[in-house]
Amino acid sequence: MKEYTFKLDDSISQFVEQFQDYGFQDSRALVMAALQRFQSALESAKLQESAALYAEIYEEEPELQALAEAGLEEWPKE
Repeated sequence: MKEYTFKLDDSISQFVEQFQDYGFQDSRALVMAALQRFQSALESAKLQESAALYAEIYEEEPELQALAEAGLEEWPKE
């Protein structure tokens, strides 16, 4: 595991120092959880952007719509 050193603003430093108030064992656990949530949020935003782009392309391409409809017709029905 790599080690990093950061300088934090006073307000962020005070927040990190209150790790126990938020149920964390130590400040490292709080920072790790925050970074993991931030990473997840960025990945989610990227997926949403990609989905919007695909939806826009789908809306503008009749051939793609026809291909999707043909695939749905061949999809097994229960």
